[in-house]
Amino acid sequence: MLADLRDTAPLVQCITNVVVSNFTANVLLALGASPAMVDIPGEARQFAPVASGLLVNLGTPTGSQRDAMLEASEAAADAGTPWVLDPVAVGFLSIRTGTAKLLVTRRPTIIRGNASEIIALAGAGEGGRGVDSLDEPAAALEAARLLASLHGSVVAVSGAVDAIVAPGDAVIRVANGTPLLTRVTGGGCALGAVMAAFAALTPDALLAATAATGIYTQAAESAAATAAGPGTFAPLFLDALAAITPDDVVRGLNLSAGA
Repeated sequence: MLADLRDTAPLVQCITNVVVSNFTANVLLALGASPAMVDIPGEARQFAPVASGLLVNLGTPTGSQRDAMLEASEAAADAGTPWVLDPVAVGFLSIRTGTAKLLVTRRPTIIRGNASEIIALAGAGEGGRGVDSLDEPAAALEAARLLASLHGSVVAVSGAVDAIVAPGDAVIRVANGTPLLTRVTGGGCALGAVMAAFAALTPDALLAATAATGIYTQAAESAAATAAGPGTFAPLFLDALAAITPDDVVRGLNLSAGA
């Protein structure tokens, strides 16, 4: 799939937060995909059927951006464009939570978030501390299963060991990565865009979410090996995404499957 992504350069429409927009675009470019930050009403609806994949990220949901999210998700669903919902900081904050509750009914291909966000989206908790999770991925498995069952989505729960849950209760765990991903802006949000890129390559959303997570977190491990801290990690991570090969993935991927 990594080779396929670089051969086809899927076009990913990103309706994402202003804090991470530049980093997200650079992550997609480094990996070999093509970003399109089309996030205003009118254009968002027009672009979603043309895009290979769509990311909807609720990090800074202005009124205009919320309208664009609703337009694009509807147009993507109608056109069969795979799309990813990242319910950033849902739970306590009412506007983004209400928007997320509406968006999830449109059956996103993949839902990606930290454990507290997934629990809150399922209606089983009040979220974390802003964008920081107060829960571990294992605590979110039942909430992830519920969301997968209700909406037909694959649910990717990020953490020290990422858990990816499919409708039907299949669970894949990815034990790659580095804490430095939590210390740079966009470390989690950009992964949602990468998932949208991989979802454009296959109708198997579990495979797409697993491939995106595994490749992304392995590149992060490689960057962390020589980084002095968060400041040097971010550019090294972009370099590692550009340099990672399919053979690297085979050698380094740490997967397990189970309930």
